[in-house]
Amino acid sequence: MTKALLAFVWIAGPLSGALVQPYVGIRSDNCRISWGKRKPFMIAGGLATIISLLLLAWIREIVGGFLGLFGVARNSPGATGTIIFFATISMYVLDFSINTVQAGIRAFIVDNAPAHQQESANAWASRIVGIGNVLGYVFGYINLPRYFPFFGHTQFKVLCVIASISLGSTLLISCLAIKERDPRLEGPPENDNPGVLAFFKQVFNSVKRLPPQIRKVCEVQFFSWIGWFPFLFYITTYIGQIYVNPFLLPDLSEDDIDRLWEKATRVGTLALLIYAIVSLLANVILPFLVEPTYVAKQPVDKAESIREPISPTLSHRSRTSSLGAIPFSASTTNLGSYPPSSPDDTQLSTSRTFISRYLSKLRIPHLTLRRTWILSQLFFAICMFASFFISSPLAAIIMTAFVGISWSVTLWVPFALISAEVAQQEESRREKLRQTRRRIGRQARQERSMRRTDMADGQSTPSLNETINTDTDDDDVDDTNGSASKSNHAFLHPEEADLDSLPTEDILSEAEEGEQHQDQAGMILGLHNVAISTPQILATLISSVVFRVLQKERSVPGDTSVGWVLRIGGVAALIAAWWARGLGEGGS
Repeated sequence: MTKALLAFVWIAGPLSGALVQPYVGIRSDNCRISWGKRKPFMIAGGLATIISLLLLAWIREIVGGFLGLFGVARNSPGATGTIIFFATISMYVLDFSINTVQAGIRAFIVDNAPAHQQESANAWASRIVGIGNVLGYVFGYINLPRYFPFFGHTQFKVLCVIASISLGSTLLISCLAIKERDPRLEGPPENDNPGVLAFFKQVFNSVKRLPPQIRKVCEVQFFSWIGWFPFLFYITTYIGQIYVNPFLLPDLSEDDIDRLWEKATRVGTLALLIYAIVSLLANVILPFLVEPTYVAKQPVDKAESIREPISPTLSHRSRTSSLGAIPFSASTTNLGSYPPSSPDDTQLSTSRTFISRYLSKLRIPHLTLRRTWILSQLFFAICMFASFFISSPLAAIIMTAFVGISWSVTLWVPFALISAEVAQQEESRREKLRQTRRRIGRQARQERSMRRTDMADGQSTPSLNETINTDTDDDDVDDTNGSASKSNHAFLHPEEADLDSLPTEDILSEAEEGEQHQDQAGMILGLHNVAISTPQILATLISSVVFRVLQKERSVPGDTSVGWVLRIGGVAALIAAWWARGLGEGGS
């Protein structure tokens, strides 16, 4: 590939991150498929990722074989150009597909964990990412075709097959193990199929109404990623340059220079492996040291803890099925009683309590998510400025390993802060919806009682239920409104006995009356990814200017261009640390 075409390929990542994730976020927020908002996009994106990845691995054989049918030699200039063209398209499809999966998965975490568990959920997500990074570097060192010849005869082909199997299996497990809340309960979407102009208008409006905490996180991420992008892309080159400097002599041949840079690349890859291991260890340890920013809301009484959903994703239908042994009827329910617990449940609860108390002793007082993020930005900046004093590969490797600590925080804290805020908004919205449903349900019951009394006296008065199309106690309601049939009524809270006979659209309209529109998880996380992707484009432009001014030939020692790019990233990290001072500490 030419340098111009290579630059066109590299820009695919930031470009797709800035455009695809907000679009997927909007579409998934508006999705009303019964099996969930996020799963359709996770599955579709996963399939597209696997197909494009395998196509990229075998692009030479596929395109070359097709052209061979017309008598075109595989090594001809025309065939080579065609292969490069389709490989470039595959790279763009791959980037777009990966961003589709990422958008779905991040919103999937927000939707399926309450606010006080978002820190833990995102910590586990960052740990899984860390494990994937370590395995990726380990597989890069192993001669994979020797052990997996049936996956392909090159390292790249085997890696693509292993990555495809890993992605497909983990997505399958996630989709089967987690049951999403039925999105049809939320009523019709605001805009089911936005056009291009409507999409950008919605993004612009969403930016303007971002909650202050989420807006501040995005601002910090903008400056933070101006610093991270050069490190992630050029640290191998930086370590390699330090390694080759003592060996670059004027009489070296091109072959000698190539072999020298191959060794330097392996040293840089070793540094990245150590960096990934340190990052994984930090991902495991740090969440136990940081004080929880968001704590669980305590129910008013035991009865309330039974009545309320275990997680913000449980609908009335799932509650009635899971609590079938506890019928909530006005006549039979003892709201002060619990179902008997088994000895195994008691023992498990005791073990969890003991572990929780032990781990709480590890927490560092006053070390919150916000302060952890600020410290990680400062630590990253110190490591980048340390490049002024680094002159040996060993020192460069140690510096890279230390950066792994900051990277672990970057993978965890901003997502935890945003996810918790979004989850709190969703919980508040659903709580208001529940209260509205209960109030309307009480009114409906009162109206029915009055109607029966009037009918007994030979009179007839219009009831609230008639205005909302529910004339009898036993009418079954269409399931698309998120309603249960009469068989479920006995299991509901007394005040909710008539909830499922009420139209979802009417309830949503009344619950949201006077409320400012709030974006859902998909859109907000998409905007967060824009704040990550846009500075990468800016950092690329800054790096290009520095390289044009300072870069030397690869055979000339003393090239300091990459070092200066890293130091500029350190300055951006200092700005991010200063900006993070305005973040809130969260809430309960």
